[in-house]
Amino acid sequence: MSSAAKKKLVAVVEDDRGLREQLVKILETAPDVKCIGAFVSAEEALPKIFEKRPDVVLMDIKLPGMSGIQCVTEIKKTVPEMQIIMVTVYEDSERIFRALKAGANGYLVKSSPPEQLLEAIRDVYKGGAPMSSHIARKVVKHFHLIGPSTKEAENISPREREVLDLLSEGFIYKEIGDKLNIGAETVRTYVKNICQKMHVRSRLEAVAKHRSEL
Repeated sequence: MSSAAKKKLVAVVEDDRGLREQLVKILETAPDVKCIGAFVSAEEALPKIFEKRPDVVLMDIKLPGMSGIQCVTEIKKTVPEMQIIMVTVYEDSERIFRALKAGANGYLVKSSPPEQLLEAIRDVYKGGAPMSSHIARKVVKHFHLIGPSTKEAENISPREREVLDLLSEGFIYKEIGDKLNIGAETVRTYVKNICQKMHVRSRLEAVAKHRSEL
């Protein structure tokens, strides 16, 4: 892919120098990805992210000063459509859900292989919700413990249910649109309505909650 305009622009926010450099090297191996900056802290990253508007941000949770979760909240306030993947060593449920509620679109552990990281960037760019498999199990287990909400299920329309089912199967917005003969933007509107009705902040959380009710 020769055109820079077609590349997925990615920013990295990671305070550990070794890990930060490693992430940048992984990004540099992909012909369809361009790293537009790597930052040590949220305070350093935010103005540059707002200026350069990357497609995807790889965000650590534990940062000096403002946390990664707080940084996600600030980004989403200003640029809600920006895609953010948490890339962290933390696997405890509390941090996972704080990140999801802040608006994170994906959650990977730092031990994930390079190709999985690159695929997650491509996935979230297209409307997916990438999660490391054992993180996904933790999320589903959490919702199993809470139990399904009958009221929420009743509020979701048949068409929204179709969209949610396809989203849960891993289809991206364009593929869902093709299957249902509607536009990708219409799918995006359905997903927004689904999130509101399910009282969740992101499609990732909606999918996890839906899977726990199946």
